[in-house]
Amino acid sequence: MTSNRSRGWLLVGAQFAVLAVLIFVPAGDAWAVPAIVRSAGLGLRMGGLAAIAAGAVNLGRSLSVHPEPPGHARLKTDGLYRYVRHPIYSGVLVLAAGIALTSGNPISVLALILLILVLNVKARFEEQLLRERFADYDEYARRTPAFVPRPGALFV
Repeated sequence: MTSNRSRGWLLVGAQFAVLAVLIFVPAGDAWAVPAIVRSAGLGLRMGGLAAIAAGAVNLGRSLSVHPEPPGHARLKTDGLYRYVRHPIYSGVLVLAAGIALTSGNPISVLALILLILVLNVKARFEEQLLRERFADYDEYARRTPAFVPRPGALFV
């Protein structure tokens, strides 16, 4: 459906525009960034990148920036998708949090908040499309959180 394609591309554009702000806004001096905070931010960035990569590998040929699943896609419920429905979005948010935490610039924090909103809207739209495509999506969604794994889930 054309409106779904257009809406999807609008959300993709918004996501990448906000990410560009996060990446390219200069560091500020609104708050001090001590070494321990820089280390935590680096850990968040690396963890976010690892989650993005693992989620992308898990999707394989079904990977797409557009929220509409490709025609050949199958519902993924293994790998990181066993713990969260949107591990790539989770990774993007963790990466963005690491950037914002260490930026010293309130614009980065505002961009992080905007990114959280955009990815929530994009995830809800994507889930609507997945429900239309996969009969068992509702069951998967009932047992699997959207972005944050249940406490201890990764250690089971």
